[in-house]
Amino acid sequence: MDIHHPELTAAAIVAMSAVLCGGLMSHFRQPSIVGYILAGVVLGPSGLALVSNRDAISTLAEFGVLMLLFVVGMRLDLRRFMAVWKTALFATCLQIAGSVGAALLLRHLLGWSLGLAVVLGCAVAISSTAVVIKILESSEELDTPVGRTTVAILIAQDMAVVPMMLMLEAMETRTIEPMDAGRVVLSMLILVLLFWLLSRRKLVLPLTSRLIHDVDLSTLAALTWCFGAAALSGVLDMSPAYGAFLGGVILGNTAQSEVLLKRAQPVKSVLLMVFFLSIGLLLDLGFIWRHLGTVLLLLAMVTVFKTALNVLALRLLRQDWPSAFLAGVALAQIGEFSFLLAETGKASHLISSQETKLVVAVTVLSLVLSPFWLFTMRRMHRVAAVHVVTFRELISRLYGEDAQAISRVARKTRLLTRGPRKDGADA
Repeated sequence: MDIHHPELTAAAIVAMSAVLCGGLMSHFRQPSIVGYILAGVVLGPSGLALVSNRDAISTLAEFGVLMLLFVVGMRLDLRRFMAVWKTALFATCLQIAGSVGAALLLRHLLGWSLGLAVVLGCAVAISSTAVVIKILESSEELDTPVGRTTVAILIAQDMAVVPMMLMLEAMETRTIEPMDAGRVVLSMLILVLLFWLLSRRKLVLPLTSRLIHDVDLSTLAALTWCFGAAALSGVLDMSPAYGAFLGGVILGNTAQSEVLLKRAQPVKSVLLMVFFLSIGLLLDLGFIWRHLGTVLLLLAMVTVFKTALNVLALRLLRQDWPSAFLAGVALAQIGEFSFLLAETGKASHLISSQETKLVVAVTVLSLVLSPFWLFTMRRMHRVAAVHVVTFRELISRLYGEDAQAISRVARKTRLLTRGPRKDGADA
């Protein structure tokens, strides 16, 4: 049977599958974005190949990044952030230094190039704002002290992306041009000045305040702020993602911020679905299989090493043990900006296309496993108070209840599908 517009039909099937997978994950109290990623993996070039144009996928992913940062900026409470900015700055600097240092050590063991080690180190240092916020929201810990500290660290990491991109670009010529250094200094000064001004009083935007009474126009006004600020930042030779974040910060500190955030929420949900779906679509399963050892090693570095590094940083800042442990585990994944850093490294000829696939593979796996890792570490923390003798007993305490629940569901499903047996066999 001939199908009219097969590419459009395939895109519709992929979008519908992503929504279903996201809903399924939400039903099991997991972030819906994990479902979007899994849908992309199954239906993308490495799976059923319903979507095969990776260039178009990357473009859509970049729009999702802009909208994500715009919403993060709108939801930023500057007064709360300024109260913990020292903690966030120290933790972020330690994460970057530790991750890059660990990658440089692995370089000698695995024979990596200097460019690959630095790109991987920078990518590993950045956590996922979307995943962590969703996890904190689902556990009702977003507005707790540990939640506010975690969000502040995420914001500091997002702001650190611009200097890291500059460093990667400078590594191509092995020199930092004065113009590039000035660009980073200017971006930091703008950010500091903006935070100082907005923490003192809210802005009044007359045109935006007139548009909030119209649902369509207020939604378009929010999108105009997002993409307009991103375009202006790009024209000034700074990161468009940086501009989208600043646009969100400005709009989030106006009297109309709650209304505009509510109106922009549906568009954000669609673009975020497209973004995380595109992450799954970009995954190359064949590459993972051929380089399974390296991928698993990096995944262990992201989870175990990064958890320990985060907990150490927060304990050095005199955070109590439960808060440091929860925040450290929640931050133990690679974030959305790893793709921007990988593309910057690729454009600067620091890494090849094959090495870019390594960054994508580790990022996708860490995002998918992040809720499971947090769930495991929370239970491990509780089990630590009980005397456990054998490894089997440890696994039983960690996953025994869940395994029994799954077994009961599977048994009931099997009985329902089999139906009653004939000739009185049930008797």
